[in-house]
Amino acid sequence: MFVNYLLIAWRNLLKHRLFTLLNLIGLSTGLASTLLICLWIRDEWRMDRFHEKGDRLYTVMETKPHANGLLTTIESPAQLAAVLKQEMPEVEQAVVSTPANWFPGFTMTAADKHVKSRGLFAGGDFFDLFSYPLLAGDKKQVLADNNNVVISERMAMRLFGTIDNVVGRQLEWQIDVFKGPAVVAGVFKDMPGISSLQADFILPFGAFKSLMRIGDNLDPVGPFVTWLLLKEGTQVAAFNDKLTRFMQERTGNKARISFVAPYADNYLYGTYENGRQAGGRIAYVKLFGLIALFIVLIAAVNFMNLSTARAGIRMKEVGVRKTLGASRWSLMQQYLGESLLLAIIALLLAVFLVWILLTPFNVITGKQLQLEWSWSLTMLFTGITALTGLLAGSYPAFVLSAFKPVQVLKGKVMNSVSDLWARKGLVVFQFGLSIVLIVAVIVVQKQLAYIQHRNLGYQKDHVVYFMAEGKVPEHMDAFLEALRQMPGVVTASSMVGHVFGEAGQPISWERQGRSENILFRPFQMGEGMLETLGIQLKEGSGFSGNYAADSTRIILNEAAVAAMGLDNPVGKTILFAGLRREIVGVVKDFNFQSLHSPVQPLFCQIEPRGGTVMLKIRGGMEQEVLKRIETFYQSYNPGYILESHFLDEDYQALYVAEKRVARLAGYAASLAILISCLGVFGLAAFTAETRRREIGVRKVLGAGTGQLMLLLSKDLLRPVGLAISIGLPLAWVIMHRWLDNFAYRISFGWEILALAGVATFVVTFLTVSVQTARAALRNPVEALKAE
Repeated sequence: MFVNYLLIAWRNLLKHRLFTLLNLIGLSTGLASTLLICLWIRDEWRMDRFHEKGDRLYTVMETKPHANGLLTTIESPAQLAAVLKQEMPEVEQAVVSTPANWFPGFTMTAADKHVKSRGLFAGGDFFDLFSYPLLAGDKKQVLADNNNVVISERMAMRLFGTIDNVVGRQLEWQIDVFKGPAVVAGVFKDMPGISSLQADFILPFGAFKSLMRIGDNLDPVGPFVTWLLLKEGTQVAAFNDKLTRFMQERTGNKARISFVAPYADNYLYGTYENGRQAGGRIAYVKLFGLIALFIVLIAAVNFMNLSTARAGIRMKEVGVRKTLGASRWSLMQQYLGESLLLAIIALLLAVFLVWILLTPFNVITGKQLQLEWSWSLTMLFTGITALTGLLAGSYPAFVLSAFKPVQVLKGKVMNSVSDLWARKGLVVFQFGLSIVLIVAVIVVQKQLAYIQHRNLGYQKDHVVYFMAEGKVPEHMDAFLEALRQMPGVVTASSMVGHVFGEAGQPISWERQGRSENILFRPFQMGEGMLETLGIQLKEGSGFSGNYAADSTRIILNEAAVAAMGLDNPVGKTILFAGLRREIVGVVKDFNFQSLHSPVQPLFCQIEPRGGTVMLKIRGGMEQEVLKRIETFYQSYNPGYILESHFLDEDYQALYVAEKRVARLAGYAASLAILISCLGVFGLAAFTAETRRREIGVRKVLGAGTGQLMLLLSKDLLRPVGLAISIGLPLAWVIMHRWLDNFAYRISFGWEILALAGVATFVVTFLTVSVQTARAALRNPVEALKAE
């Protein structure tokens, strides 16, 4: 019996090839897109959740007041880990490290081979706390000596060409003007892609303390990271209260609120606003999840709509089979089986599409996803497929099978008004979701275009930078002067760190005998940096070029002057960060952060030995000048390879998440409108088929092609128009909320809504017109004979 049902189902699918093809294309592409997004969401959710002790692993954080409210950071003193491990019985282990983004430009040297890499300094229990397996070395001892270093297997291959027998080998590390020898004490397995922390090597934190002469006090707060492993059964809320009291008593600062947050949550929930957790990357997870839901709903609705419409053509089949003795239960099994069979075929096609599209999808998302089936993923997509198939087959299974055969064969059973409204309602639903996605794509693209062309207050075009290494940091003035003499180089300077950065350093200054804290971005630069970046002075002057005299001078931006409440600041001397500083100039505000944030207070300070070399190149000569600089660099620093970067490319990287959202939303909107139009195309074909005799009669009576096309189109275009009228206000609300995340944003008016609405209506009209034109141009004699 089962084989018979399967054979009949297969014959029916082949008989109605158009509907079968439309259903397979719509549902398979929808399922494939949803599966890709689910793989991405699963990967995001797995970030940092692979550590064996992850349920007890926490990051120490602190909330403190500043001029604009409360600031929450992961910064802590260098000695905090050791103190908490000694004095807090709830702490089983504690590790301190330098921030991961501090040192992107280390140079590791072994046997005259120089390799650029990223790494950090960390406490001795690092490999005991985190699950980064060691391929060589003892995790309790590899960071015990200040001269040790632990390298990744990838770094071992780059430096030594092997991961075997590298323990005990000598190498040298350098960052800016700091350098030191080290002995390889261990090799760790490359950090996986689901780890937010990525490093090529780990140096002992004790070496950093000795190098920087860091003391053991707990105040002021240092820019270090402290991780804790709490003992089993520790009540985190009570521990946070105890930690806050402990820090306030030890430092005498009653305004400090210390707490611990789960390490695995920092990746998705790492954003805090005014002292409260306010999301983070979880917003993109939710957004992509919503897009996946939209797509699968549109595809499922389309599948159900076409299946329901096609079921009406099979009424006579129901009458004949019931007359020949078929039971209602057998008919229900037949129709549900056909629908499930089609849904299963669509799922198999979807898996095949995912296998093909996974590589380009990884390029778009910057991931390394693999088609690995998990129990949860299998259950999810099996459930979606089964539910879609059952719902789509429910109409012929439960409604058509209940008709009396005499009424069906006499043609007294017609499509009910409720059936027609149900199909129109489904059309409204899927096109409503499609219009929301289309508006989202237009708004996101416009905002990105605005970001790219906005005047940032400095000139990022034709600006190149690279990290100073070898003997460059020790002879920075001479090196910069040689660069300035090269043809095509407009100007050159140096700075500490990067142009882009957060305003994350609270600095106290004395105002009318009272100390105030303001969140500042320090901009430490060499002579000529303002000219190199094209930053404009509003008042006063730049630095004099006399480093001894400039060491006590600062330049503020407009936001700093406003936050400090200064009138005529140029020439004033203030107590700033514990030192007397003369304000010699004020620069116009420039965006050193992304446009998500307004310009924050900034101060410029002279630093002649910055580790980043930055130069402005004459437009059109970039490649020629870079080749000349590379040749000079190799002669100046034998064995070192110059790795240069363009500042405008780094600026674009600030919005990589938005660009990925824009691309994914664009693909999703295109797919949604495609699936919806496939559904309308199928419904138009169904309408033309069911009204074939009416069309023939009307043509015989003189109806023109245009009249017939209008007659057939209006019933399908009306629900589309209703969907547009519902979807546009919903899209307006959603996108205004998204734009609220930007301090600088586009104006979002009716013209974008009108463009999306008109485009959707035109595409739908053209889709329907193809099918209605075929029906209207058909020979009426053939239509009448067919009846």
